[in-house]
Amino acid sequence: MSWTVNYCRAAEKQQQKLPERIRVLLDTLVYEIMKSGPVRGNWQNYGKLSGGLHHCHLKRGKPTYVAVWREEAGEIKIVEITYVGTHEKAPY
Repeated sequence: MSWTVNYCRAAEKQQQKLPERIRVLLDTLVYEIMKSGPVRGNWQNYGKLSGGLHHCHLKRGKPTYVAVWREEAGEIKIVEITYVGTHEKAPY
C-alpha cells in the first residue's frame, strides 16, 4: 500500500535551497515514505514526535539538516513534509 507525500509551500521552497547531496537524501527518504509509510526506523537518526510528527536528521554535523513530516490519520494515507533545513530552525 502506498502513501501520498506532499510538501507544504514553505518546505517546497526550503527543499530547493538544499545542497545537492542533502536533496538526494531527502528524495530517498520521500521515496521510502511513499513505499513503506511514515515510520522510518531503518534510518539511523529517525525519531517519532508527539502529535503525529516524525523527524529525521538527513546529515549530522555542521550544519545538521533535518526533515520533519506529519502523518494524517484516516483512510487516505497522506504524509506532508512540513520542514526541511538546518537543525537550528526545526519546529520541534
